[in-house]
Amino acid sequence: MSRIGKNPINLTKGVEINVSDDKIITVKGPKGVLTQKLDDAISLNIEDGVITVSRKSDSKDDRSKHGLYRSLINNMIIGVSEGYKIEQELIGVGYRAKVTGQELELSLGYSHPIIIQLPDEVKVSTETLKGKAPVITLESFDKQLVGMIASKIRSFRKPEPYKGKGVRYMGEQVRRKAGKSGAK
Repeated sequence: MSRIGKNPINLTKGVEINVSDDKIITVKGPKGVLTQKLDDAISLNIEDGVITVSRKSDSKDDRSKHGLYRSLINNMIIGVSEGYKIEQELIGVGYRAKVTGQELELSLGYSHPIIIQLPDEVKVSTETLKGKAPVITLESFDKQLVGMIASKIRSFRKPEPYKGKGVRYMGEQVRRKAGKSGAK
């Protein structure tokens, strides 16, 4: 049995879950609504605010989906009740971030600014304090969406190992390398 898949999921207050006949899960909560198609090999049992995920067979494919769907459903419940938040910092001279509505403008040392149009489900804010690196905060009820956008922002200028410049997640440790030694 899957270690993750066999763990029950507790429904929090204010969260409703519905499973339609065509195996589509809909989770409603105070932050929003999320849907997910459920695989045929996976079945749900909802009793007294506790969801248990089970599989039909012990095939390798079904075992791998067991833990996956349990995690997806759990992330949906946490997302619509609490939400997800990712913070990134821009390390580098002249690196800036500015928000206008749902548009994020980044200056990352290129000859042009990078403009990203964000979906309505994601709330973005920036903070620039004197003497500190600018911080981008992304908030959403959809964990997959907010993670994908954060990854996209990081891909524009990944942290490099010599000076540590680039876009990094808050608290991320960048492995530093020593540069070349000078000539004798």
